[in-house]
Amino acid sequence: MLRRGNGIELKTRGEIEAMRAAGLVVAGALRAVREQVRPGVSTGELDEVAEQFIRDAGAVPSFKGYHGFPGSICTSVNEQIVHGIPSRELVLADGDLISVDCGAILEGWHGDSAMTLPVGTESAADALLSEATRLSMLAGIDAVRAGNRLGDVSWAIEVATVQACERDDREYGIVEGYGGHGIGSEMHMEPFVPNHGKPRRGPRLKVGMALAIEPMLTLGTAETRELDDEWTVVTADGSRAAHWEHTVAVTEDGPWVLTAPED
Repeated sequence: MLRRGNGIELKTRGEIEAMRAAGLVVAGALRAVREQVRPGVSTGELDEVAEQFIRDAGAVPSFKGYHGFPGSICTSVNEQIVHGIPSRELVLADGDLISVDCGAILEGWHGDSAMTLPVGTESAADALLSEATRLSMLAGIDAVRAGNRLGDVSWAIEVATVQACERDDREYGIVEGYGGHGIGSEMHMEPFVPNHGKPRRGPRLKVGMALAIEPMLTLGTAETRELDDEWTVVTADGSRAAHWEHTVAVTEDGPWVLTAPED
């Protein structure tokens, strides 16, 4: 039975396991998309691959129709950060950088995950950016533990980003106004999970909570703007962006990454 802790949905072990099943569908869809990413492929074709995989698994794409969104995945290319709309007209070119965000609903439970991939030739700057974002996500995941506070998760992401800036000798922008979220019986739930913050602040994490951890970093400014399609968010200075995300549950044994592939 669903309960609430600090206004945040608490799931039973069985319900978390149902979310894991949804998460495996998302992981499989992202793997199918990854195998098709190459120069000459359109983002619309990638969308069709993901939707087919999700429906063949007996699930439903959670993005399609969500507040009117037309795609089954978000495909954000180069300076696009999040919510890029897939299109047959947007054909990937060698050297592009694409972030793919995917969600699925299986038997009423949601999974949500994102990855950033090079298209053909990968520049050193893109590789560092993507890895910095992925490592920031992993730092946030590690903080998703019972007894921690939400601010500890945000703080861990921010600290990992600062460390990446020092390690890579460059400044990464932490995208403002966008971040992670609670997830479970709905895709977007309380709480909002900022990608920067202060430790020991906010609601305490409890067993049964599930969060989507999703840092977004740029090679330039943290400022954004929305395109006329009223969906696609881009960097204000045209710099490239990366986006990584996993759905994570708080368990007695620590964080459980529900959208991780089985292998």
